[in-house]
Amino acid sequence: MSQPIHEQTVLITGAGRGLGAAIAAAFAREGARVAINYRRSQAAAEALAARLGPRAVAVAADVTDPAAAEALVQEVTRRLGPPTTLVHNAIADYSFNGDARARIETLRWSEILAQMQVALGGALHLLQAMRPHLAAARFGRVITIGSNLVQNPVVPYHDYTAAKAALQAFTRTASRELGPLGVTVNMVAGGLLRVTDASAATPDAVFEMIAGLTPLGHVTTPEELADAVLFFASPWARAVTGQTLVVDGGLVCD
Repeated sequence: MSQPIHEQTVLITGAGRGLGAAIAAAFAREGARVAINYRRSQAAAEALAARLGPRAVAVAADVTDPAAAEALVQEVTRRLGPPTTLVHNAIADYSFNGDARARIETLRWSEILAQMQVALGGALHLLQAMRPHLAAARFGRVITIGSNLVQNPVVPYHDYTAAKAALQAFTRTASRELGPLGVTVNMVAGGLLRVTDASAATPDAVFEMIAGLTPLGHVTTPEELADAVLFFASPWARAVTGQTLVVDGGLVCD
């Protein structure tokens, strides 16, 4: 079973700004009902919802809290209908600055755990909250947002990359368990994006280096990655699950 995007109710975590906002705009453009989840970016999320129109709402929740994730799904259901589609984009606060990153000799387990709680914990809590709705509909689309640093850790951001690798593994295992319900679970793994809040601290020289190494000759934009997310939600991907699609202009080949 599949649904066209305009019939879907899409919950996007971390959607108040940056990549999440671009994903929300892409789904709204295709006619979906869009729930913009945010933790602290209230003004940005509400402004985005207003811009996207009456089929978009902004809903606050800290998805690392199981009760908050459950309440989020209930609120989306009340305002837009049961969510059919989850895009788990939220990350813990992070800055991609290679000079300021934590090295192994100074890295604390708590830093890794902070990334895991959002990337992996958030995915788990939301799937648990959404599962009854997905089972009832016998349909669902789950798209997690990963990183090409798992395939090619050109800069060893240990904590962030470890969390994304764990999320990639969970994407594969969740696809096996949820498949019988008609739910596909896939990952879109991006590279460095130009520009989001997380990449704002990245020096221009790094962007120029990556553009020079990339077959398409430019650094991927949030809008380009958002369109790849739409593919996994669309009927064209109805037979694809458990997969990771790297969207970085051809920089990494996996």
